[in-house]
Amino acid sequence: MKLTLTSWSFPRCTLEEAAGIARALGFEAMDAGAYPGGHLNRDAILKGEHDEVQRVRSLGLQISNLYYTFGAGFIERPLNSSDSKVRRKNREDFQRVIEFCAAVACPSVMLLPGVIHPHMSKADAIQHCIEACQELLAISLPAGVDIAIEPHVMGLLESPRDTLTVVEAAPELALALDYAHFITLGYTQAEVDPLCAFAAHVHLRQAKPGFLQTRLEHGTLNFPAMLDALRQAGYEGYLAIEYVHQDYMQTDNVDVISETVKLRDLVQAYL
Repeated sequence: MKLTLTSWSFPRCTLEEAAGIARALGFEAMDAGAYPGGHLNRDAILKGEHDEVQRVRSLGLQISNLYYTFGAGFIERPLNSSDSKVRRKNREDFQRVIEFCAAVACPSVMLLPGVIHPHMSKADAIQHCIEACQELLAISLPAGVDIAIEPHVMGLLESPRDTLTVVEAAPELALALDYAHFITLGYTQAEVDPLCAFAAHVHLRQAKPGFLQTRLEHGTLNFPAMLDALRQAGYEGYLAIEYVHQDYMQTDNVDVISETVKLRDLVQAYL
């Protein structure tokens, strides 16, 4: 397992500045986002512009994961849209995204699983997610790029059980696993552990019931136990430290640099 850092931990910085912080803290890789307000130019990626590839190659860091949204946030143009035109456009855009990932040797792309649409049952919304993932896997797998969907608060997949339903129904689909999204909703760490077997990428930050993010000393996540669960599942990928400063779920509550360093040091002792 290898440590990495999320560029969106530093939203006020440029991509180059975020990479500089990552290098200064001893990281050799970084997750980067292609979404409105993200560090990567999503429009340039969709146009196939080589300048964006060169920009990433010049950072001196491996891009460990690409966080991509089709629209703005997780509601516009969701992965599990029931609109065939939206799904077709998503597939067209995703072809460019995978070409970009291949060009910069990025091993995985993180997608959000979608939402429960008005006038649609959760079961139907989950089925649309499964079908959409299968469509996109037909694009990503030949290029050797993993699709890792992230279960998250306020999204389609908020429980370990629903998450298992999706990954078991779509062979080769993987997870961007963030225990914090389950812990804040009241699930135990042991209830999340079975998902380790499906992880292609992992996010790390401290959390506790009712708090998606908190200081290392104030949370309930047992990181040595989490790392052991990942190791027992055969996980050998990236561990992305993801402290953020956002309005979302009041995650503007910690000193990002301090918590990043503390968690880095804790995790390194167990690798």
